[in-house]
Amino acid sequence: MRFNLIGPLQIIADDGSVLPVGSPKVSQVLAVLLTHSNDLVTPDTFIQELWRHGPPRSALNTVQTYVHHARRLLTQDARPGTEHSLLTTRFGGYTMRVDDSEIDIKIFERLVARGNSELRAGRYEAAADALGMSLDLWHGPVLSNVPTGDVLAGRIVHLQELRIRALELRVEAMQRLGRLRELIPELRTLVHDYPLNEWFHGQLIAALHQAGRRAEALDAYQKVRRLLREELGLEPSRDIQWLHESVLSPVRVPPGPTTPLGGGVVVPMWDSARSG
Repeated sequence: MRFNLIGPLQIIADDGSVLPVGSPKVSQVLAVLLTHSNDLVTPDTFIQELWRHGPPRSALNTVQTYVHHARRLLTQDARPGTEHSLLTTRFGGYTMRVDDSEIDIKIFERLVARGNSELRAGRYEAAADALGMSLDLWHGPVLSNVPTGDVLAGRIVHLQELRIRALELRVEAMQRLGRLRELIPELRTLVHDYPLNEWFHGQLIAALHQAGRRAEALDAYQKVRRLLREELGLEPSRDIQWLHESVLSPVRVPPGPTTPLGGGVVVPMWDSARSG
């Protein structure tokens, strides 16, 4: 059995069929268990997720009922003798025992960690491959068909931030491979989706510059400058400003780490860890 949480919550049986996830509350309970797989989840955690600060008097009994229905959903594809092996009751709560390889968010986290490790070790091709595979797992917002309370909302924010980090690391890996210009269409999408992420804007400017599209690079700079001034009352970061100057005067030698991007043009290669 496999579980997909990136996009709609899905339970995939061993034969490839998609099992029902139950009522909204039952699917919410399942999502909490899966995002805390192999850890003890207390009834208080479910109560916080389902009712926040206004639980009914019957909250504990209702949680037990939802867990019972969740367990029944999970037994639809169980082999004889393993009916209760996934969702177990323990002193103080419940535990969903699932291998990390069976939950897409765990696979995603593992691939991002591997990509980051490969990048820092200088294995840029392997890093780009691992990070590309991690991003291919995204099929929409996390748990898009499940109502979310405080517990799940925190987990979703973590995964969204990790996805941004994976995007940054993959762009950096491609930059190190000298293939930044290949990402121009993707970078245009990223600056649209994350308009206040200056690092993405900087990579777009650098990619356009590398491709010999100076006018478009200058236009990209003006767009981010206008956006930051209108939204935050700020000027672009020092890195972005220096990049703008390098487009205007391509022979300028940068004050910090650089990389040649072809044609004798030099633009800064700042680490994505410095993005903010």
